[in-house]
Amino acid sequence: MSKHMYSTANLSDKDLKEQGNRLYNLRKYEEAINCYSKAIIKNPDVAHYFTNRALCYLKLLKWEQACMDCRRALDMDSNLVKGHFFLGQALFESDNYDEAIKHLQRANDLAKEQKMNFGDDIASQLRAARKKRFSVQEEKRIAQEIELQSYLNKLIERDREMRIQEVQNEEGDNETTKQTIQNINETCENYLNELNQLFAKIDDRRRKREVPDYLCGKISFEILQEPVITPSGITYDKKDLEEHLQRVGHFDPVTRVKLTQDQLIPNFAMKEVVDAFLTENEWALDY
Repeated sequence: MSKHMYSTANLSDKDLKEQGNRLYNLRKYEEAINCYSKAIIKNPDVAHYFTNRALCYLKLLKWEQACMDCRRALDMDSNLVKGHFFLGQALFESDNYDEAIKHLQRANDLAKEQKMNFGDDIASQLRAARKKRFSVQEEKRIAQEIELQSYLNKLIERDREMRIQEVQNEEGDNETTKQTIQNINETCENYLNELNQLFAKIDDRRRKREVPDYLCGKISFEILQEPVITPSGITYDKKDLEEHLQRVGHFDPVTRVKLTQDQLIPNFAMKEVVDAFLTENEWALDY
């Protein structure tokens, strides 16, 4: 331990926690972990001691230890925002995207319920996890489609060879046989061209995948879930706008005109447009 740090032997768990906080702020994460660990030994029933230590583990890129501490904290308090938030981060870094999204979503919901202000930290981590999961799933889909395309091409070629062989065995080598073989080749070439054009169109549609700006909220920039329109004529997502009115102020975020919650009107037309887009573009649900 550093020379300027005094002995921890006679400190209470709260004193050890405070000392750990000071060390954390000095970015001395290993020493902070030591203090939090001693606080836990003295009082293992305080969930925040575990989330404090978990945060240090996150800074040190020790994902497994961070997960363990967060789970222990959540066993004590399942509504602990930081428990879900830090666990979500550790799971994200461990490539466990489904569970990461579950805990980050829970952290986001609890933060709103408990009126805790994390800025955009939780929401941005949740967006990152969703996009990463979508990216991983997309890579798998592409690999599967390439494998399927290759398999179908081979089937057509194999069918071509078998049909030609049958014709040669039955009819021998004459003009009729040559014409039949030519017809088989033309048919199979057409099948191959149509098949590969179909996969090319799928690739082209994938490259063009993007959510139009007008379908996204002006605050979170995510697809509108429950669009509402303000007297200024601007559409927002209801949850985003309600949070803005509660935390920031009673004014329209874009026009800055005075705005209260009772002035919000459901934008059913936009809701229909969003629903139609999602029906035709299911990939956007996880983007």
